[in-house]
Amino acid sequence: MSGSRAVVTGGCGFIGSHLVERLITRGDRVTIFDGAPPPEHHALARENAEYVKGDIRDKERLAEAITADVDVIYHMAAVVGVDQYLAQPLDVIDTTFSGSRNVLELASRSGAKVILASTSEIFGKNPTVPWPEDGDRVLGPTFADRWVYSSSKALAEHLTFAFARQHDIDATIIRYFNVYGPRQRPAYIISRSIHRALNGRSMVVYDEGQQTRCFTYVEDAVEGTTLAAASPEASGEVFNIGCMVETTVREAVGLIATLTGSDAEIVSADTRARVGTSYEDLARRIPDNTKARNVLDWQCTTTLRDGIAATIAWARNNPWWLALPDSGIA
Repeated sequence: MSGSRAVVTGGCGFIGSHLVERLITRGDRVTIFDGAPPPEHHALARENAEYVKGDIRDKERLAEAITADVDVIYHMAAVVGVDQYLAQPLDVIDTTFSGSRNVLELASRSGAKVILASTSEIFGKNPTVPWPEDGDRVLGPTFADRWVYSSSKALAEHLTFAFARQHDIDATIIRYFNVYGPRQRPAYIISRSIHRALNGRSMVVYDEGQQTRCFTYVEDAVEGTTLAAASPEASGEVFNIGCMVETTVREAVGLIATLTGSDAEIVSADTRARVGTSYEDLARRIPDNTKARNVLDWQCTTTLRDGIAATIAWARNNPWWLALPDSGIA
């Protein structure tokens, strides 16, 4: 779909900014819709993308970006991160639900294809891994803010399928699994640990770090996203975009310590003691990415060691990022 007219909501965010750069580089005409302007370090976007500032919940403002000539909308805008789930659960829900509905309604008018960014959180604490796209959702109680992101993204997926069936829009859903890489704010296990190691601070793992994750480098995630947008077979489908190599959190943090040359202590924190009953961690989070391999011809090509090394090298060259506050949950 090179040369397309594309809108990227949340195009100043972590995955969104990498996606914008990929689209610009291949020759797409890109409009970013975001609440903040492209920062100085997002130079390619500042120089080559159109920009519309606005809240995704403001449909009239969003309509200034999603016009009749748009070919594809990459809907990346969301309030993301465990610290955000606990601090502003209402904003998490409203941004995801209202924003997604606005995107879908405008897409139905313009005829644009929609790529909805969703999440591995959809599956909740389903114990049967790896999770295929049609795996069951197993969630905790509604009074636990831990589940607001999962539930709001699930509702956005329902909206997407409903619009596809009732309004005949062309839409595809992408579920990302533990994406990491340059520019990610230091609120996630990989980015936060790199941030702390390079700042000479101890690195934190929760509950001994025996949870396992399948970490996906951002460039691999962007590749899966653009393949989904280009594939006619992806219409009306949902895809897991995630590496299937299972790694414990402690192993990942240990690798960061090795690659940064840090002798900082790795300390364990008790999740329940730190944040109470509002948060519940998951023991394992593993995608079945067979469908993405078969339909999109996509797979992860970046090893965790190579991806972390690349992220560390980027971080060392970007002091503005190292100066950001640590925004973990505790």
